[in-house]
Amino acid sequence: MTNHVLLNNVQHKDLKVITRHGPGLGDEQMYVATFPAEFRTLQAHYPIVFRKAEDGRGFEPIVLFGFQAGENLFLKADGWDAPEIPLMIERQPFLIGRNGDEMLVHVDLDSPRVVKSDDSRTEGEPAFLPHGGITEYLERINSILFTIHEGLQSNVAFVDALLKYELLESFVFDIELDDGSQNRLAGFYTIHEERLHALDTEAIGALHRAGYLQPIHMVLASLSQFRALIDRKNRQHAARR
Repeated sequence: MTNHVLLNNVQHKDLKVITRHGPGLGDEQMYVATFPAEFRTLQAHYPIVFRKAEDGRGFEPIVLFGFQAGENLFLKADGWDAPEIPLMIERQPFLIGRNGDEMLVHVDLDSPRVVKSDDSRTEGEPAFLPHGGITEYLERINSILFTIHEGLQSNVAFVDALLKYELLESFVFDIELDDGSQNRLAGFYTIHEERLHALDTEAIGALHRAGYLQPIHMVLASLSQFRALIDRKNRQHAARR
């Protein structure tokens, strides 16, 4: 359940947010959306692939944390086991809402990160200063939300270019773990390397001028992280035995 409301310094003057990462805080996600400006940072730690958008008519890049729904192999009892955390995770429990063309900050009051007024927990970063101004924490969240908004907007033209040159292909990833169990990752897409290498100079030049060649290669580079993700899965299984 979610309860998205417009954030304001009157009704939410005492709002505090838990910023650490761990079980029970909404981090149990298999993937989150990402965007080209984030690829360079994330490709060193996570696989970046594509999935069909909710409307079924387009595609969106995502960063993978696991192989099945609700699985986050980077989530530990004491935090997030990677030096870089995607902005779509970092922004929780805040999101952008709209009033016409105006972008406004909303907060999910039902998020487990929100410390309720009757909560006995003393942890949490305040969103507002005692006199009503915003804290450094909320300033950072505002910056993250703006970056996410700009990034997700850029996905449209990026994906359109990939589709124009037929650079997306579906893949099935079969995994046999050390204990012999079989797992399959399906329903996702990646860059078609052969078609990329076969593009003529005009197409390559167009992708380069648009700034898309680098993120394309970052996606391809990120695929090497599947090996590390399988290792995490094996360690998780071994720890449970």
